[in-house]
Formats: sequence, structure tokens, C-alpha cells
Amino acid sequence: MLRSRTGAFRMKYSVAPGLYSIGGPDKDSDVFVSANYKLSFDMLRRELKGMNAWILVLDTKAINVWCAAGKRTFSADEIVKRIAETRLDNKVSHRRLIVPQLGAVGVNARSVLKATGFRVHFGPVYAKDIPAFVSAGYKKTGEMSTVRFTMMDRLVLTPMEINPMMKKFPMYALIVLLIFGVQPSGIMFRDAWFGGMPFLVLGLISIISGAFITPVLLPFVPFRSFALKGWITGLLSVFLASKLPGMPYHDNMIFLFVAYMLFPIASSYIALQFTGSTTFTGMSGVRKELKIGVPVYIAGVVLSAVLMIVYKLGEWRII
Repeated sequence: MLRSRTGAFRMKYSVAPGLYSIGGPDKDSDVFVSANYKLSFDMLRRELKGMNAWILVLDTKAINVWCAAGKRTFSADEIVKRIAETRLDNKVSHRRLIVPQLGAVGVNARSVLKATGFRVHFGPVYAKDIPAFVSAGYKKTGEMSTVRFTMMDRLVLTPMEINPMMKKFPMYALIVLLIFGVQPSGIMFRDAWFGGMPFLVLGLISIISGAFITPVLLPFVPFRSFALKGWITGLLSVFLASKLPGMPYHDNMIFLFVAYMLFPIASSYIALQFTGSTTFTGMSGVRKELKIGVPVYIAGVVLSAVLMIVYKLGEWRII
């Protein structure tokens, strides 16, 4: 599970699609629909312990229910396909499917009913509420329908955001060291190390700011936009980093400008990726943020590159 949380094992952490039994189910036992992401399947199986039930596992490409619903792999078509392949209509006498509430965005209940005769009941948000939901005659309380997304929920998702960024960090570090190390006489390793170190530190800080601090403090950072939240935490991180010993970039106006422009937008970009991990961000909102944010990110990176070129040309006494 730890490897799947960090992304190292993410796309292989799955179970085969199909029909599974819990306890000793018969024709009257409930049918619960799940994704084939093993963590989702195992959580459902754990909460059904002591019950006799069927689990219909869809092929969601090892993606959890909510994300798969957004990608349309947890869908009405996939449910119809699995019902046919498992011959579910011969396994149960009723025509009732219990689908996770967070899968509702990808499932057209009417299409499932029309194609298979099975009626979709959207269950509670959390699997732990399933026994109470069933006991209440398949009725949900307001509490069962509420997504809480606590600090701990956000915290356990941060490794999935940090890991991809850290994989890209060596390339960034190489570019920074080359920029500061290249001289007309060749590559000066001392210049590369001492000149590039502040920017390497700021690069790491922007990753921590965007992929960890922003998600953990999400409700407390101003504005609704993830891009703005990430930019604010990035800006504050750069300001605090400027107080650290060995951060001499504030003595150079070009470095100062690049630091306060490049790294907050890097934090903003990384924070924007977290929208895919939340349960309350709509697709239209994400597209709007990307439409506005991407040109800003590109412009900031280009302007920073131009300023660093100007710096190098001045260092070489060309301008």
C-alpha cells in the first residue's frame, strides 16, 4: 500500500475485473460495485466483513472510483459490460446494484437500467457506512452523503504529488548548475555549486510548498483557486527562504526578480495538479484555471530564462 501511495507501484496495484464473493452470498445478496484499484477494493471488502455479498469489480485501469468516474472508466458502459460478462442476472434474483456515491459522475443509472434491468442505488461516500445504509433500507442520511476531506485525508495524498516532481528535480538541478557553472573558459564547478545552490534550495522549497504545504493547509489559504493558493504559499516560502543563511540572491536584482517570479509560479503549477486528488473540484473549474494559468506559467518561465541570459551576458562582460 505504501508503494501505491507514493506512486512507485501505482498502475500495478490492481485486482482483476469480475465478480467476487464475500462470505457466502446467494441469489438474494447485495451486489456492490467497485473499481479495480486494489486499495479501493480492499477497503470495501474490509467494511463488508461479516456480510454475505457480491462485489462487481470494474476495469478502471487501477484508478480509484472518483478519479475513474471523472475519466469515464468507472461508467455505465463498463457496468453493463461486466454484468454481461459475469452473467450476474443468473447469480442474483433481484436487480439492484449499489454504486459508490463518488462514482455517480460517471454512471448514468438510466442507461444501466435500460441495458440490463438492474437499478442503480448510489450508496454512501464512505464504505464504513455501508452496513448502516443497508440496514436502513438503502437510505442515506445527510452524514452518509457528506465528503469531509480532512487534513489527514489530504496528507496521505501528498506523496502522489511530491513523487512526480522529485523525479523531475535532477533535470532542473542539472540546468541550474550548468547556468551558473558555464564560463567562457569552460565549466567552473565551484561557480556552479555556490552560485546554483540557492536556486536548488528554492526549487525544493517550491515543490514542498506546492505539493505538501498547499494541500495540507488547503482550507486555510485564501481564495478558491488552487493556482492562487499555490502561488501564495510559494511567495511566502520564497520570502522565508530569503532569511536563511547562505541565500545571497537578494543582493542581485536579477536574481531577486527571478526568485520572486519563478518559484511562486512553480509552486502554483504544482498545487494546481492537486485538483485531481480532491473531491470537490469540478472539471469546468479545472479547465478555467488551466486556461488562465498555463499562459502565465509559460510567460514567467520565458521571462526568467531571458533574465538569466542577460545575467550571464553581463557576467561575461558582453553587455
